[in-house]
Amino acid sequence: MESNLAQRFVLTPSATTEIPAPFEHQSATTAFVLEHPRALIFSDPGTGKTRSVLDAISELRSKGAGKVLVFAPKAILIPAWVKDAARFTPHLKLSVANASNRQKAFMAECDIVVTNHDAVRWVEDHKALLKNFSILVLDESAAYKNPAAQRSRAMKSIAKLFERRINMTGTPMPNGVLDVWHQSLLVDDGERLGKSYYAFRNAVCEPRQTGPRPEMVEWVDKPGATDVVADLLRDITVRYKFEDCIDVPEHSVHTVEFDLADVVRQGYTRMKAQAILELEGGNRVTGVNAAAVLSKLLQIASGAVYGQDGAYHVLESTRYDLVAELVEQREHTVVAFLWRHQRDQLKDVFTKKGITYAVIDGETPAGLVPEIVEQFQRGELRVLLAHPQSASHGLTLTKGTTTIWVSPTFDAERFEQFNRRIYRAGQNQRTQTLLIQAADTIEKSVYERLQGKLTKQLDLLGLIQTLTKEAA
Repeated sequence: MESNLAQRFVLTPSATTEIPAPFEHQSATTAFVLEHPRALIFSDPGTGKTRSVLDAISELRSKGAGKVLVFAPKAILIPAWVKDAARFTPHLKLSVANASNRQKAFMAECDIVVTNHDAVRWVEDHKALLKNFSILVLDESAAYKNPAAQRSRAMKSIAKLFERRINMTGTPMPNGVLDVWHQSLLVDDGERLGKSYYAFRNAVCEPRQTGPRPEMVEWVDKPGATDVVADLLRDITVRYKFEDCIDVPEHSVHTVEFDLADVVRQGYTRMKAQAILELEGGNRVTGVNAAAVLSKLLQIASGAVYGQDGAYHVLESTRYDLVAELVEQREHTVVAFLWRHQRDQLKDVFTKKGITYAVIDGETPAGLVPEIVEQFQRGELRVLLAHPQSASHGLTLTKGTTTIWVSPTFDAERFEQFNRRIYRAGQNQRTQTLLIQAADTIEKSVYERLQGKLTKQLDLLGLIQTLTKEAA
């Protein structure tokens, strides 16, 4: 289905098809890419970065540049790249490489091969297929922010084979300045921020003790670090703020608080005590196990308990009834859920109330995502129920006027990106983000960190300190 859909989208349109003119900032971005063989496009989500890059690719290909390889989140290969190419550069031929047809897709007669980030290691093992390629594009390049990840190491090996390299993301530093180091390295081979991650970390961050043991340390940006790094990358970076270049109505963020039912409050209190014991009794507290422990707290606060077999037991449904009430007060809404029980509970309550909806998550076939988006944009769906991992990038959902978070996430990048699905070019109504929050729980602290009220970066170990202070 996915490849058939891609083929349908890249058919050359009739001569009467009108290609809309780019915005001024898009033309400026295209010119920047043409003038800079190594480029970082850090413009805000919703500013139309894909169109700018496609126009640059069109110009470069017309002048004899080699083929283009695009890595992007799986969910947006067709909704963003294939559909935008069909609309803005219909003369360019795209080949969509998925798990079942990768070799054939890379060998196809085309201008651009688009594939997902999960294909990086496969491409590294098949470098011979890249001999006719000269342009590399990493869409949502923050996927490679962790230099130790296997995906990042493989991309470092691949990137060296390309003359032109373009990194795109609206959230280059979701957790602090360290996130940008490897993204920069993939473009300029360490020319600006250095070749050593640890040397860079020592230069721009300082350690902060977060607990009684020596290993309980996190690295925090030094004052002015962001400005210094931005200045070092300035000559290869183009960035436009959404509000400065796109005229859309105002967006606002509101918290909707409710009280946990007694059965959930009791479970939350027990889980909180267990979480603190687990953290204090462990051999080492890291961001990884901190996230695992805190996730248990968020799960219990959301009204469900999971067993070791993955099955869940719902304690009560106040949160989901509240979401349904908020949805009924609005015409079209995008709802973010984190766990399977949240999806199932919301599907049940929407069905009972006769609310039309569709789901985009890891179980949704990639080929169906564009169809679901189009249904929503046509107004045929009251709700788009989506997991941020599957719908935080590349999708335009401007029919919606409200984004509802059923529970908070630890992922600052996905939080920001998901909120931009409705607040982007093409939106003609005022929009809002609603944050569902259980009173007197850790949810408040997570949301505050996501919004930057307490710290620039989402600090999991800092949340642990919050828990222990509450328990004292």
